[in-house]
Amino acid sequence: MTHPVAPRRRRLMLAGLAALPAFAFASAARAASIFPFIPDHYTFSQKQVQEAVARKFPLERTARQIFDVVLSNPVVGMAADRNRVTVKVDARLATPFMPNPVNGAFTLSTQLAYDAPSRSVVLVSPTVDDSQLTGDAAQYNQQIAAAGAMLAAQLLDRYPIYTFKPEELQFAGVSYEPGTITVLSNGIRVQIVEK
Repeated sequence: MTHPVAPRRRRLMLAGLAALPAFAFASAARAASIFPFIPDHYTFSQKQVQEAVARKFPLERTARQIFDVVLSNPVVGMAADRNRVTVKVDARLATPFMPNPVNGAFTLSTQLAYDAPSRSVVLVSPTVDDSQLTGDAAQYNQQIAAAGAMLAAQLLDRYPIYTFKPEELQFAGVSYEPGTITVLSNGIRVQIVEK
């Protein structure tokens, strides 16, 4: 034998069932954010960053009007603990003050930032973390490191490692832009947020 459901309870149940799809849709929209229509982040591998930086080399410059410097063979690393990208480059320096050119290496590190006008992730504020020189250059180490710092700033500051295509930052008339940039142990993660 079945018992009839009171009309008031039936109306409440029907109203509750009717509201479920709208509630589920709103919850899913909040949880999914911009995904799956546009990713909530992009990740660039260390290899992609290596290829971008390698396009800049080899480079020949005169620093401080006394050092002829050739920088080559960049090797990109990820310093996740400092949220910086490292670049080790081979260096060959010649100056009238030394009878023979000096070979060595500079290790630079740089922060990352987003440059809105060019839609690019760029290297910013590079510094020389280490310089290793061979031969009779020990007495000139401070001057060479200073010259290296100046060259690093000229060479890598504001250098783009990735440029977003317009369609990567737009969907359904909504504009997005990179947010937090995080250096990982094997690449770079760029958060994408709504403008």
